[in-house]
Amino acid sequence: MVPKILVFAGSIRAGAYSGRTADAAAAELAAQGAEVTRISLADFPLPIMDEDLENEKGVPENAVKLARLIASHDAVLVCTAEYNGSIPPLLKNTIDWVSRVHRDNGRPLRPYPGKVAAICSSSDGHFAGIRSAAHLRAVLAHVGMEVIAPQVSVPYGAEAFAEDGSFREERLRKGMTRLCRTLVDHAKAFSARFEP
Repeated sequence: MVPKILVFAGSIRAGAYSGRTADAAAAELAAQGAEVTRISLADFPLPIMDEDLENEKGVPENAVKLARLIASHDAVLVCTAEYNGSIPPLLKNTIDWVSRVHRDNGRPLRPYPGKVAAICSSSDGHFAGIRSAAHLRAVLAHVGMEVIAPQVSVPYGAEAFAEDGSFREERLRKGMTRLCRTLVDHAKAFSARFEP
């Protein structure tokens, strides 16, 4: 079977290193035979998470759309930037809103529990967003996702990418190959659990 994998970045800034990392991951996943859906969170704007707003108006439709997307894929790959040593507010807000989705048109919908996930991180410095990645790993595990161990953290993002979007460093290329291979294998196993 061909696994379906959803890929997105936690930043929507033009030229964001996390976005370029997500592009590199999507290309590698496709090369390994996965069916890749690459989205931008800019296409799913959401208000700041607010339970009063939720009680008044319900869960925003864009959160439901994202929940459907996650549920319809075998795995998710998230590439995070690092803001003040942690997860970008856009990414955390998105995760929080999607966690509030429990039903879709009257049918149960639980996008996170048991879903396979992988993490990449990036920054413009030496630490490569590893603190953000650690926080993201904890958050995704908390909402019930199965986060694989391999991780790619990209330091010095301004110099990390060649003109074709690939990594300049062999270490990063090998790391992304390993991460994607592991994610594809886990996604296939996840999908097999639900085959008749």
